[in-house]
Amino acid sequence: MSRSVRTRPEGSGQALSEAYDTALLDLDGVVYAGGNAIAHAVESLATARAGGMRLAYVTNNALRTPDTVAGHLTELGIPTGADDVITSAQAVARLISEQVPAGARVLVIGGEGLRVALRERGLEPVESADDDAAAVVQGFGGPDLPWGRFAEASYAVARGVPWFASNTDLTIPSGRGIAPGNGAAVEVVRIATGAEPQVAGKPLPPMHRETILRTGAERPLVVGDRLDTDIEGAFNGEVDSLLVLTGVTDGAQLLAAPPQHRPTYVDSDLRGMLTGQPEVTEEGGGFRCGGWTASAGAERLELAGDGEPLDGLRALCAAAWTAAGERGGVLDGGKALARLGL
Repeated sequence: MSRSVRTRPEGSGQALSEAYDTALLDLDGVVYAGGNAIAHAVESLATARAGGMRLAYVTNNALRTPDTVAGHLTELGIPTGADDVITSAQAVARLISEQVPAGARVLVIGGEGLRVALRERGLEPVESADDDAAAVVQGFGGPDLPWGRFAEASYAVARGVPWFASNTDLTIPSGRGIAPGNGAAVEVVRIATGAEPQVAGKPLPPMHRETILRTGAERPLVVGDRLDTDIEGAFNGEVDSLLVLTGVTDGAQLLAAPPQHRPTYVDSDLRGMLTGQPEVTEEGGGFRCGGWTASAGAERLELAGDGEPLDGLRALCAAAWTAAGERGGVLDGGKALARLGL
């Protein structure tokens, strides 16, 4: 690897909201779940903003426009303007605009968020493969997207029209559970054509570039709940990250994380932005954080001590990541996690 491998979560003597100028926050699983604010999110974000931290909301969901997302957040008690929202639709629209003539037609397979983003870049959304499009773009279109839209994309891509995707998340959370995401829809067109799209969304560089261009962040902190989008996106952008445990990632997944999925910091929820982070130190062949000491045995991770469960998790991360090196973790941490209630 071209950069050092993270082997433990970092500590911070400053509150993270003071150490970084901008928080690049994921939405689902971080700020809200099922449309409702996650516990402590509203108050934590208000405190961070009052202290001078800029808040930007970064989402792979290309369906909703920035205005719509900002309105939802404001209704939840988090005052937000459209300029504070960055979507994968915006990232893919910029990517397309750099490869096609100004004013070009783009076949849209998706929702209003894509159309608004394309118009912002001076491109013309069209609906048919017969509309002489210079590109095809595919983004999440919601549960009612007609099957025929995939056929339109396939016809154009099979003719050699460049194909772009806002993101390739296979799933998306909903109020009723986990639903197929844009990545599942992309697979439909891939199977029909054998082609590969250019992808813009997290964890790929076009999305990170879009957030930096729109926010002007100099010391950004990515805040997310997913290892394979939020944390990997921070890794690819070479910026720090905070994983919160209010979404899809559990302790076992965190301990098994390969280097690109290892966050800089770990905390329970967005209150972690308002505090410093404890140091993890080497001690007696293991790793200590707070009242806990973790070590790697022959087949499993061992944990001793007591105290704040999150400190135990941080110590376990250090033991697991150090033992794994550049691989994903292979040691069993189930018993240790159960002791922490995680």
